[in-house]
Amino acid sequence: MKATPQGEVTREDRPVIGWREWLTIPSLGSARIKAKFDTGARSSALHAFDVEEFEHEGEKWVRFKVHPDQRDTTRTVEGQGRLLDHRTVRCSEGTETLRPVVLTTIELLGQSWEIELTLVRRDNMGFRMLLGRQGVRRRFVVDSGRSFVGGKPRKKRRVKKPKRKSS
Repeated sequence: MKATPQGEVTREDRPVIGWREWLTIPSLGSARIKAKFDTGARSSALHAFDVEEFEHEGEKWVRFKVHPDQRDTTRTVEGQGRLLDHRTVRCSEGTETLRPVVLTTIELLGQSWEIELTLVRRDNMGFRMLLGRQGVRRRFVVDSGRSFVGGKPRKKRRVKKPKRKSS
């Protein structure tokens, strides 16, 4: 990839991603989450619940829980991060909510970078995570006609137990 004198990757050399991709959030135990890349949305959002603010070494932090897998509420991972702010965000339905904002690292296509992430219940939404244009700005070109350019996670193989011989 070529870079400008300011260190930015030129548009022609940015990797292409699809409108939905699997990404990793290391602070959530490297949980893989299927994210929708929405260039119409400014901010990024993660489905989080049991959000609780606390103080850590004199700073405000937030801890929360996430169901990283779509349509699965059995697997839960916990995360935490320094609270950056509370922001009013207008959702796709037009209502405004005040959301906590944390700074977290995400990984996609071998790249790792920090984004500001709002925490909100997304129970009725199609994706556990929405990555807005600020999260991908100057890093990727989003091709709305493609999906999972970075590949899909491998399905876990079920190990069959050997049959017991009856005596």
